[in-house]
Order: sequence, then structure tokens, then C-alpha cells
Amino acid sequence: MVDSTNRYAADAARAGASEGLVVVAEEQTAGRGRLGRTWVAPRGAALLCSILLRPRLAPGDLHLVPTVVALAAADAAGEVGGVAVALKWPNDLVAGDEKLGGILAEVVVSDPPGERAALVVGVGLNLEASGVRARLAGTGPGVGAVAVTGLAELAGRAVDRDEVLTALLGSLRRRYGAGGIPARSTMEEYRRRCATIGRRVRVVMAQGTLTGTVLAVDDAGRLVLGVGGGRVVLTSADVVHLRDDPAAG
Repeated sequence: MVDSTNRYAADAARAGASEGLVVVAEEQTAGRGRLGRTWVAPRGAALLCSILLRPRLAPGDLHLVPTVVALAAADAAGEVGGVAVALKWPNDLVAGDEKLGGILAEVVVSDPPGERAALVVGVGLNLEASGVRARLAGTGPGVGAVAVTGLAELAGRAVDRDEVLTALLGSLRRRYGAGGIPARSTMEEYRRRCATIGRRVRVVMAQGTLTGTVLAVDDAGRLVLGVGGGRVVLTSADVVHLRDDPAAG
């Protein structure tokens, strides 16, 4: 048990740990999601891991790293559970309107200086939905419980955590290679598997809330939102999928 696999991997990165380190926990006491959310799962109820990578990418292409991890996690769900899951912008795994998992990437500056900056990519993938709690922390619009599901519920049978991890790492190895990620094909595949594109959504930001229709995710990983007669391009936000009923927004 650790407080956070991302924290453990980040400390190792600062100490000069090599690319490819994988930290796996049975349970986290202080797991984190995006935007300060907590990610709490009972022992054995989820795959909880963090992967240390030192990609040879320009800063503007670093979004490709959590993207390929999310695609690899979706691959693992299909390989082990026999189920197709979608991606919700930016890098959540969803089945319908229920969350199966999420990805959190953090840039870490290494010590000693001169070592390539590291990305620690955390993965939380629910195996058993019963007892798994993912809740928003803090205050403001959108605060509340997040509906979740688990791979076992989707597959209709028990799934083995180590088998899911092995499948995820195998897919990531193929996608990541020696640090080079094919930007065009990666983003094209992401868009094909992204359930957010074309959806009416509510977007929650520090500056306020917007409601509109998602027109695209561009090659830089940014969300292109249609609002009224114009477009808004977002690099970071909390997105809530709305029902097709116009009154839902």
C-alpha cells in the first residue's frame, strides 16, 4: 500500500530512476485524479499503477504520452475483458456515461540536472465497481459523485489485475517504441475512440462554465468547442457529457 503511485514514481524520477519504472499498488491512501479529485479504491478493486517515461518529444507533443497510455488501457480492457470502451476527453475511459478509469500525467524535473525531464503517468482502472468511489474534491460547479463501472461488471466475470496490467504494458510498448510516438496516427485513433466528439457538453473551468457541442479534438490534444456561432479552444477543463435533450444544458 502507498499513498500515491504517482508520488512514489515522481520521487524515483527526481532521484534519476530510468525510464520504464512501473509502480503498482494494491491500495492507495491518497490517490489523485484530475483537477484535485480523489481516487479511492478498496484493496484489490482496481488496477492502480504509475509508469515513468522519459520521452524524446518536443514540449508541444508531450500530450501524446498520456494519450497512448489511455489507448493502451482501452486495448487492455478489450483484450482481457472482451469489452469495447471509449475515451472521454482528455483521457478517461468510459462505458456509456459511467467511468471505468482515468489517466493522470505529471511532468517531473529530474535530479541531477541534464537528465531528460520525466513524465509520470498514473492509471486507475476499476476492476470491481462495487466499493470503488471516485468523488470530486473542492467546491464549485460540477462537484458531486462520479458514476463508475468496473471491468468485471462489463465483462460479466472476474478479471485478473495482473493480466490487465500485462496487456496494458504490452500495448504501450508497441505504441511508445523507443520514445517516438507517431503523432498523426495516434491522434487519428484517439479521435475515432473519443466519445466526447460530437457531444453536447458542459465545460467547467476556473473562469466559469460553458455549454456547447464538441466539434473536434485537434492534433495538439485541445478540445474545440462550438458555442453559439463561434469556437472556443481549450487545453484543460472538466467536461460533463450532457443528454441529447437540449434542456439538459
